[in-house]
Amino acid sequence: MQTTTSTPAEIIRNGVNVTRLAATIRAIEKQPDLAQFKFRARNQWDTGGHNQATINTFYGTCQEMEHKQPFRFDADEPAVLLGEDNGANPVEFVLAGLSGCMTTTLAYHAAGRGLDIESIESEYEGDIDLRGLLDIDPNVRSGYREIRVKFKVRGNIDEATVQELVRKSPVFDTLARPVTIKVQVEKV
Repeated sequence: MQTTTSTPAEIIRNGVNVTRLAATIRAIEKQPDLAQFKFRARNQWDTGGHNQATINTFYGTCQEMEHKQPFRFDADEPAVLLGEDNGANPVEFVLAGLSGCMTTTLAYHAAGRGLDIESIESEYEGDIDLRGLLDIDPNVRSGYREIRVKFKVRGNIDEATVQELVRKSPVFDTLARPVTIKVQVEKV
């Protein structure tokens, strides 16, 4: 059981401060503008398939905010895809983002429901047909055709609840439902 108390007024469950989580929910219910966030990433191409994304600032709770440090992610392709393997490839980052978001969502929602989690492990696998990316077949999409996720969860939570909660993940939602992507180009 991972329920602890950090101060007499705060409840920590699954590493989540449930007291602060409940206060955040109440604040957003009273002032919905607090729920509006904008996350950002910048990217700089190096050469070939190698580029680096940097994440530093975001907008949330009606104000500009900055992470305590910039986060940098090298992306590249493996040698078989003509890269130098200087980082995970972008579609692997999609799986990593999905894994982090589904896991965090599960831990937070379980904590909010009073469910104790001892451990969460998950595996992600996706299928891509390169004929889409390489413009060989216009009927083949460039991205994932299917992503399979397998969770191993230890705690007082049943499979149906895990299935329900992980679907609340923002990255799950972004991948499962269409999202508008607007591309603007500035020639320099």
